[in-house]
Amino acid sequence: MNKGINLPTEVSIKDKKQVEKGNVRRAAIFARSKVIEVQTETAECYYLLYYKNSLIYGAKLGKVVEGTFIHKALNEGIIIESPHPLLTALHPHGSITIPNKNKLFSQLQLHYSLQELAYITTTLDSFFEKDQLISIIDKVFFHFRRSGKFMKSYQILLLLNDFSPSLKSVQERMGSREFHSYRDFYQSDLPSILTKDPLFVERHCFHHRAQPEKRLLLADILSKQDSLVSLLLWLENADQQQSSDTITQYTDLALQFVTMEEWIYVLGQMKINPVRVLPDTKKVLEKMLQNGEHEKAALCLFHFIADLPSSYDPLLETIWDHSSCEFILSHLDEFVPFLQHLPHPESTRKEEEKIYQLAVRLLEEHGVLVVHEKLRSISKLFPHSQVIRKINEMIKLVENPDKMMELGDYYAEFKQFDKAIDCFFWEMELQPQNPFPVRKISKMYQYKGLAKEAAAYQKIYDQLKRNQETG
Repeated sequence: MNKGINLPTEVSIKDKKQVEKGNVRRAAIFARSKVIEVQTETAECYYLLYYKNSLIYGAKLGKVVEGTFIHKALNEGIIIESPHPLLTALHPHGSITIPNKNKLFSQLQLHYSLQELAYITTTLDSFFEKDQLISIIDKVFFHFRRSGKFMKSYQILLLLNDFSPSLKSVQERMGSREFHSYRDFYQSDLPSILTKDPLFVERHCFHHRAQPEKRLLLADILSKQDSLVSLLLWLENADQQQSSDTITQYTDLALQFVTMEEWIYVLGQMKINPVRVLPDTKKVLEKMLQNGEHEKAALCLFHFIADLPSSYDPLLETIWDHSSCEFILSHLDEFVPFLQHLPHPESTRKEEEKIYQLAVRLLEEHGVLVVHEKLRSISKLFPHSQVIRKINEMIKLVENPDKMMELGDYYAEFKQFDKAIDCFFWEMELQPQNPFPVRKISKMYQYKGLAKEAAAYQKIYDQLKRNQETG
């Protein structure tokens, strides 16, 4: 979602004695873990790793290495990118302090069970050597086995096998007779395994959430422990047909984290027509327009213009009238059906002014051929527009060296004074005794606020004019 509602994403990261500011670019959810990517003011990236919404560790990474947990999360997890409204509910606000790396594992043991410690350890391979992490997980395994907790020790082996599947010692231990019954147990149905090892089931279902039955089980698990991740899981598949009851259920859930305006926008991005499923949509949009949030309202409606009742026409007209040229041009393809939906998109004085503003803005960055192409869709809607006619005339003149004066006049009319000056200079060089191109150059500099240059060319014009009168 590259274009959207802008929301605050600023964070401050304290790493040892250094403090850096940055903006959250995206978040990735994978089972009970979360990765937050923060781009600093110097365009470097911090990666913050969370477990159950608590910060575990973080550091700058030049690149995310393939095969690491962070790489897996960013490629296989549930990804929320800026400027998605729900990103603000996922990322930390204010100041973040990175834990001391040397004391990290001793601190983790104080706050988490040994099984959780082993799992968290498997997510830290972007920050620690893999052999060091394997050693820590091994210690947990041997602790459980010495204590006679063979189910727990087998659970650690499953984590270690997933973390380092090529490790021969793990395969040998998993194949030993003492774990035979546990191997059979993990071949049984997932609801039974859930009673003994919820972490395993959650990770397994998350990894295989494309399978409907495992997605349903995961949704049930998340609904009881993390309502935000439960919502994100639903949104990941929300573009598929949904019942009104389900949408109502998740709307109630979403409003814990975002406003109704933001939720309408999110549904729109998921191709769910908020006008059909949320009875208060029109009132919410009208309030947005009253508050001057015209572009925000437009973003909520772009996907459903053709499906709007005529009662929305006044809202669409208001949005078009009050949206900035920059916004319209960045969403030009979406605004075409927007205008088509209006009853009579005739080229009135008001419409002419808007088209003129668009043309001026485009000509500031592009040549007239590109501008003509970008306004093609608008020209079909307003075939009698004088602005469009002038752009079409400029197309004919741009390659004709004998028509530079006329082309320069058009550029001046669109406030492109530098381009107009170029045209008049061309004519001045072709006709050095003609005072009129010089007069126009003086005027252009005057419009640009360059009085000294304007006065200089005015003097040249006056001299040429006198020469003409006495010649």
